[in-house]
Amino acid sequence: MSFTKNKISIATLLAFASIYLIWGSTFLAISFGLEGFPPFILSGLRFFAAGLILFVWRKSKNEKSGTLFDWKKNAITGILILTGGTGLVAWGEQYVSSTEAAIAIASGPFWFIALDKKNWNNYFSNKAIVSGLIIGFAGLILFLKGSVSKSVHATDEGLKILAFIVLAISSVSWVLGSLYSKNNPGKQSTFMNISQQLIIAGIASFLIAGVRGEWIGFSLTVVPLASWLGLLFLIFFGSIAAYISYIWLLSTQDPVLVSTHTYINPIVAVFAGWIVTGEFISGIQFLGLGIILSGVVLTNASKYKLEKRTQVRIRKFNQVFARIVNPYNIQNPIKHA
Repeated sequence: MSFTKNKISIATLLAFASIYLIWGSTFLAISFGLEGFPPFILSGLRFFAAGLILFVWRKSKNEKSGTLFDWKKNAITGILILTGGTGLVAWGEQYVSSTEAAIAIASGPFWFIALDKKNWNNYFSNKAIVSGLIIGFAGLILFLKGSVSKSVHATDEGLKILAFIVLAISSVSWVLGSLYSKNNPGKQSTFMNISQQLIIAGIASFLIAGVRGEWIGFSLTVVPLASWLGLLFLIFFGSIAAYISYIWLLSTQDPVLVSTHTYINPIVAVFAGWIVTGEFISGIQFLGLGIILSGVVLTNASKYKLEKRTQVRIRKFNQVFARIVNPYNIQNPIKHA
């Protein structure tokens, strides 16, 4: 892997905006979906419908669906990223708020570094990336400290702790699938690969729903409109638009940079919750969000060429927040980035 700087393209900007903004909103969409659907039925409908739409579209273009081996590779990616990475998030959101769920899985960039062993030398030799991750983690801790202390769910404390553990597992599953996808790309087009990943992830989610007994007593006729709207958002935006952007970014960018969406997603989740459901945002949360953004910008800035004026602004921004979180002038990694 090379850390040679590249000029950022409009397509790359749009793709990052997609995984930052859309996926940040999906946490709220999942919470609406859970009002009428059990978690793995919701995930199964989301993935299978999105995959079927893309598959039928590609077949209408006379594209071949590939060999059994191609389906196997896409099955591994789909089950790890989607069934494990996203399906477990839906399960966790039964017991924690959408904002708490987004924060809980924001450890993605750290898992990328921990699990991508063959690139450890590249990661740890790049001071900007290391500093950005440290700053982002500091902001995450501050953000969590200022988060809503009481869950919107009347949840047993043990179940809530279990939910956070499951969300951490979902983050690891997501990273494993992402690294596998990057190192084992399918031979078909990006769209055909994604359609297969989604279809298999949907089938796997339906099977898990069956094992958990989610189909027993479930009826589509009692699902409220809000849940249907949440499902439609998850299908067309979360599982088609944003997921396509994510898989494409994995094939063109460093995975650690792509994983920074897990820092931005909590920000979007908080504002979505604030606007739609009226959740309160404290001053310390805003401060934490600013530090998280600073870390993400620094991490991404190490990869792309920025104008000198932009670099100066980023440096000043980091220095301001460094003085806030480190008033006693203890050695600061920003200064050495």
